[in-house]
Amino acid sequence: MLSAAFRWKRGPVAPLRVALSLLALIGAAVVHAEGRMPSPWSENIVDATVKALQTKDAMSVAAVPLNGPGLPQYINADTKMSPGSIMKLVTTYAALEILGPNHQWRTSFHTDGQPVGRTLQGNLYVSLSGDPNLSLERLWSSLSELRGMGIDTIDGDLILDGSVFNLPDGLPKFDDNGDNDHAPFLVEPSAYLTNFNLIHFQVRADARGTTAWATPALNAVIIDNQVKALPEGRCRSRHNFNWTPIAHDDGTITVKVTGKLPRGCRTTQYLSLLPAADYTAGAIRTVWAEMGGLITGRSRVGYTPDDANLMVTSDSPDLVSTVRNINKWSNNVMARQLLLAIGAENRKPEDADDREAGVRTITQWLASKGVDTEGLVIDNGSGLSRESSITARQGVQILQTAWQSPYSADLITSLPLIAMDGTMYRRLRNTGMAGLGRIKTGYLEDVRSIAGFTRDTNDTTWAVVGLVNHSPAWNGQALLDKVLYSLYLQPPVGTAFSQAPVKTRTDVH
Repeated sequence: MLSAAFRWKRGPVAPLRVALSLLALIGAAVVHAEGRMPSPWSENIVDATVKALQTKDAMSVAAVPLNGPGLPQYINADTKMSPGSIMKLVTTYAALEILGPNHQWRTSFHTDGQPVGRTLQGNLYVSLSGDPNLSLERLWSSLSELRGMGIDTIDGDLILDGSVFNLPDGLPKFDDNGDNDHAPFLVEPSAYLTNFNLIHFQVRADARGTTAWATPALNAVIIDNQVKALPEGRCRSRHNFNWTPIAHDDGTITVKVTGKLPRGCRTTQYLSLLPAADYTAGAIRTVWAEMGGLITGRSRVGYTPDDANLMVTSDSPDLVSTVRNINKWSNNVMARQLLLAIGAENRKPEDADDREAGVRTITQWLASKGVDTEGLVIDNGSGLSRESSITARQGVQILQTAWQSPYSADLITSLPLIAMDGTMYRRLRNTGMAGLGRIKTGYLEDVRSIAGFTRDTNDTTWAVVGLVNHSPAWNGQALLDKVLYSLYLQPPVGTAFSQAPVKTRTDVH
């Protein structure tokens, strides 16, 4: 589609039109012979890359107009790159089409006994579905239904059934070089996952000194509060406090917290300290006890008997809500849960485990859409991986396919708005671009990336993928912001004859 400025008029300019048409044919022949089209836009980005990172090979870009004038741009677009978290866009888009936007997870509570008075005489089985959304609030809601039935004592064991996933060899480990093995972004997927397996620690200072507490208040976790109270003053950064977990032989963990806190201030920290099954069992017991309930038996994992009686069910929000939560804030464990869910739903006898089944299912689905999957490595679905890889051309092909999907609106609205929310909240402010693009970001050591949809000053929407792989990549974010801003302010738009060969590759090397 040509802008009004480039529409040829009928009349006495016909000879000029013929001459320009001949030039277009000659130009097209040159482009086909060289395999690329010179582009000031691409050359500008390459120059900026060399200036910032001393090499043009550090960044790859693919940008394609979707609904208006523009010249597709490809820079090192066929180079395999580590994507970081933009891989979540692939996983969530696949889930919308493979599982369906109304897909939900169900958590069920069964018993092999019977209520007698206010006592449930028998075991309580909790059948878990790998729900990435299972929260403390939903546990509270489900258990309150049991209390509403007049039950306050469970005279039996608490048994967690996490047989939904087939993972005989476990999951690949992410080689993190940080100093906090308990960080939220490192939480691994599990059929037993609840509340992202996180404990929220808080310390507050007042006239009495300092008080520390945790949510949920698990019996296995003890707080050793060594924070000193100071007179009222400016509240300190959370980085001024040290949280040190100390594991004990009996399975309990003491968390020692040190620092200084002015009165009226609070500091918080999220940590993942327990195996998922232990955490969930502890959370259920804590919530039940806070309701005045008692479980007399022990906690263990097992299978729900086929003839067990159903007591309560809890359904998750639909997949559209899950996709939004994953992409807005780049939630690793939710994306990894989603890959396992795709695998479990599409498991074949030859699949070794559900992670591999999920990777196979997504790869085959992409190929059926016409996406080139050669060299594409999905690994765990979140991008928190040293093994995952994608090219910018593959990424933009996936975005072009998503643009045509019946669920495109659900995917696009899940992405962070430029300068407005999610992981794009602080980026490209005061540029006039606020709200004009929806971009998934990626961040990993020596990796920065973007993928999504953005508009230019002609109101054309572009699919854009940018990847920086360089050591160090500290200024890669600024380069990628430059890609978005230059697409917005100076989109590569050509005349009729410069648009003629857009189907050829235009890589800048």
